[in-house]
Order: sequence, then C-alpha cells, then structure tokens
Amino acid sequence: MEGDQETEVYTLVARKPSFDLPTACPNCLPAYIYLKLAQLPFELAFNSTFPDSDELPYFENGTYVAYNNEDGGVIEKLKKDGIVNLDAQLQSLPEYLSLKALIASWLEEALTYEIWVGTEGISTSKIYYSDLPWVISKVLFYKQTCMAKNRLGITKENAEQRETQIYKRAGEAYEALSTRLGEQKFLFEDRPSSLDAFLLSHMLFIIQVLPETSVLRCKLLEHSNLVRYAEKLKAEFLEASSSSPSPPLQSFPSSFTRKGSKPKSKPKVEKTEEEKKFKKRARFFLAAQFLAVVIYLSVMGGGSSDEVEYEDEDD
Repeated sequence: MEGDQETEVYTLVARKPSFDLPTACPNCLPAYIYLKLAQLPFELAFNSTFPDSDELPYFENGTYVAYNNEDGGVIEKLKKDGIVNLDAQLQSLPEYLSLKALIASWLEEALTYEIWVGTEGISTSKIYYSDLPWVISKVLFYKQTCMAKNRLGITKENAEQRETQIYKRAGEAYEALSTRLGEQKFLFEDRPSSLDAFLLSHMLFIIQVLPETSVLRCKLLEHSNLVRYAEKLKAEFLEASSSSPSPPLQSFPSSFTRKGSKPKSKPKVEKTEEEKKFKKRARFFLAAQFLAVVIYLSVMGGGSSDEVEYEDEDD
C-alpha cells in the first residue's frame, strides 16, 4: 500500500480537540502524532457518539479500518499491514524493546492513574463528556474511574502503596528517557519512531492538559531536555503542519443532543396544559434513563470486579 499513498485518502477518526491539542484524547493523540511524524497526508474527523468507546481512535481508507481495540492498537496495525512503519529498522534493537516496555507500561500506567485518580478526573469532562447531559457524564465518569482502578490493581487496602509505586516508577522512567535522549532530536538520533509518537503525546498531554498541581507534571518538568524535545517536535510537526493548507476537519454526528449557545431571553409565555404534561413526561424519562444506567453499571460492575486478575507487582 505504501506505493499508493499519493492517491489514497486516509482518515483518522478521534475525539475532539481541546487544551490547544488537535485531539485531547490520550489514546488518540499518539496515532495523530505518529501519522504526522511519518508525514502521511490524512484527514482528521471527530466522533462523539460513544464517549467511552475503546474503538477510538480508528484509521480508515475505503473498506480498510484499523481500530484502537484490535491488533495492539492503530499504530501497530498500520505497521503490520504496511501502511506506514517508522520502526522497520529498529524493532530488533535491544534499546528499542526496552524503551517500548518502559513507555507502554510504567508511563501509560502513571498517566491512567493521574487522569482518573491523581487529579480526580478534573480534565475528563472536556475530553469525553462535554456534549452529554450532566447526569450521564457523572455516571460514565464513575464507571471509567472504577475500570481504571481495576486495571491498576488499586483497592482500599493498597491505594497509598500503589500511588507511591506508580509515581516512583514514572520518575525512574523519566530519568531513563532523559538520559537516553540527551540532546538528540529523536530517541533514535535523527530517525522518528513510534516511541517518539507515544512519548511526545504523553508529554504534551501532561503539560497542556493536567493541572499545575499534578505530581506527574512536576516530575516531568524536572527534566529540561525532555521539555525541549517536546517543544521542538511540537513546533516542527504539529504547529508547522497545521499552519499550511489542509483539508477541513470533519465531525461525525453524536447520538446525544449537543449543547447549544444560550438563546436570547424572550417574553415569558404561559404554557398550555399539553406542554406541561410533555415537560413532566420528559423529566420522568430522564429519571428512568438515569436509573436504568445506574442499575446496569452496578450489575455489570459487580460481575466484572471478581474477574480481575493482578500480576505480581515489583517493589
């Protein structure tokens, strides 16, 4: 497929932009940056139909689709299928494998913790739920927080211990990456790789999305060469490319009603009896919908919590 890239139309479907990022989703941003590093022309589209879907992002070209929740994710699928592979000459190097394990385990774990637990989800509303009714957004946030704690093996009994361990590992990972990078442009000298996409995405999210009180943010900012690395690559591959003419952004419709701007005030008109009945029915429907979601989550959550298996943790 690499020979047909000039005539192909590629589309990356992601969650919407926010915090001055092309997409504020921590799962979507690496795929976006990877395509930019590869200099593959593509269109960016947004989908807010299912805000907690693990299929996003996905990459499509005609009948070809690479989903986030299949074959190791979008980037691995694109590499495997020969769409674009920045790691072809690096994948067998011991340094590549060790750095990949470091970024995909300790840093991904730390970011998940910081988003849903460490900062108490302060940024999640703008990323995932801003188009949803308040009640539904709160239910989905509670569900995602519980899922994150399950993935991280956090319980009431070990919460403090796991927090210490997660932040300690993140600090060690930043130290190792800072040493490896030095003053190079990329992690592997003058050649971009998928690891640069993951690391750059991780750092931009932490610096631009997380609050200044974030422990993870403070640990990252201790390494000035990592910050310079992020600033240079952002200016060259994200800001420079966005200033040139590009296809208009698309937006896929949402199944939920989007919040509009507040209308101008109008003279109050007495509602008819039929309108009053309709309003009561609407309130009843929303309450019933919320109750159904809560019951569903409690049943599903209770069944899945017993199935979680944790690996032995390193001290």
